[in-house]
Amino acid sequence: MGSDFMAIPLIDIGPLVEKIDDPSMVNDADLLEVVRMLDDACKEAGFFYVKGHGITESLMKEVRDVTHKFFQLPYEEKLKIKMTPQSGYRGYQRIGENVTKGKPDMHEAIDCYTPIRPGKYGDLAKPMEGSNLWPENPSNFEALLENYINLCRDLSRKIMRGIALALGGAIDAFEGETAGDPFWVLRLIGYPVDIPEEQRTDTGCGAHTDYGLLTLVNQDDDICALEVQNRSGEWIYATPIPGTFVCNIGDMLKVWSNGIYQSTLHRVVNNSPRYRVSVAFFYESNFDAAIEPVQFCREKTGGAAKYDKVVYGEHLVKKVLTNFVM
Repeated sequence: MGSDFMAIPLIDIGPLVEKIDDPSMVNDADLLEVVRMLDDACKEAGFFYVKGHGITESLMKEVRDVTHKFFQLPYEEKLKIKMTPQSGYRGYQRIGENVTKGKPDMHEAIDCYTPIRPGKYGDLAKPMEGSNLWPENPSNFEALLENYINLCRDLSRKIMRGIALALGGAIDAFEGETAGDPFWVLRLIGYPVDIPEEQRTDTGCGAHTDYGLLTLVNQDDDICALEVQNRSGEWIYATPIPGTFVCNIGDMLKVWSNGIYQSTLHRVVNNSPRYRVSVAFFYESNFDAAIEPVQFCREKTGGAAKYDKVVYGEHLVKKVLTNFVM
């Protein structure tokens, strides 16, 4: 769960982004300093901000702006891309349709997943087969978001290379059968403020950990709402820092590292009088990967595996099938 941290660390990952794919730079001092900081952050908090990541602040803002524009549309317009089981659980969900630990969340969202063609993973992925539902309005939505997804996917791959080194593994430890064909999830989330009293609960999104390897959160610059729990049970604000992503590690990395890194509880409470948007990109393992504690992490933690093997796709499908009230 992390330590009694009172603030989330900020890391300039510029040297890692520039050098991590160059084999001759693996021992570069600046790169190794970023790796050390990633290790500290993953052990202490499970959360960190990154700057120097190479995705422009203007693009991050454009993605939030187009998300705001979609959520401002009339309800009937938003329902044109309504999430259903037939859509592979992709598309728009209304306020209260997302459920965390049995309690409706006070947000609306668009859920996007890596497209899955029928039969690709056999029965494993059958409930989630399909392509994403993109709105026609705003007109630039699909092109903008697909470009953004590609950039986030590459950035996440580079950060995971740094995390592999931080754990003492090979630089490509998460590639191949683990995450060489990484599944991704994108959630565009809106937190309204004008919710009828009889429908309202106290949380925009209930306390939870994320399922995969790494999450990148692009949140509105001027509203504090994302909170992270430290070991003492205190909730610490992930106060927005313009131009940064808030990153956190997920359940698959906890299992893979045999608990060296822990996924940290977090929640969203929007007490602001203004509508808030957050765009979360989840970088996962291969859909059909069987994740279990890796040998060199087991050796660092007493030798025994602390977690059972988890097939990522099974884990995700089980969550997806119980996360929504439709």
